[in-house]
Amino acid sequence: MPGDELDLRGVTEAERPTAAMRAYDALAVGDWLLLVDDHEPDDIRDRLDLDDPRGHRWEALAAGPDAWHVRITRLSSTPLPRVVHDTAAEPGSGEVSGALWKLQMSQRDLDSNVIQLPAGVTIDAHAGPDLDVLVHVVHGSGQLVTELDTIELRPGVLLWLPRRSRRQFTAGPRGLRYLTVHQRRQSLTLGATRAP
Repeated sequence: MPGDELDLRGVTEAERPTAAMRAYDALAVGDWLLLVDDHEPDDIRDRLDLDDPRGHRWEALAAGPDAWHVRITRLSSTPLPRVVHDTAAEPGSGEVSGALWKLQMSQRDLDSNVIQLPAGVTIDAHAGPDLDVLVHVVHGSGQLVTELDTIELRPGVLLWLPRRSRRQFTAGPRGLRYLTVHQRRQSLTLGATRAP
């Protein structure tokens, strides 16, 4: 309801962001919620800025010492489309290995990462997870060794990795950077090693 108050002072610290997001999600466009907290609710603001950065207005009305009052107004019916990363603007250093970026929003069905491997580094052969993965090569070169052959990787290649398929990535002389997109799942950690 517009103008409802949510007093978080009686809610445990761990439950406050969930309670605030639940109340925010129930707002109609143009409605607002008055949050009352015993400290500045930065964790709630961070969550809103992550999940719906342009779809709300945050107005600090009173700042302590016993109570902070913040009015949150819903500006859009759903989170708005937005640019989340620019792979062309990534740092040029090829020495960093692993995830350079990952999708962070808490309310999502997809996972996505930008992975970088320095020159000569290999992700050892392994069976993939029980889900399909789409890979887009954005920089450098390398090879993907499958169960039967080798696929050359270069910028622009869009690669489909079927669920549970065997794969091994090796970065070329300029390293390899690629974007992965797949259904959201538990995190998977792969070890990278240098080629002999």
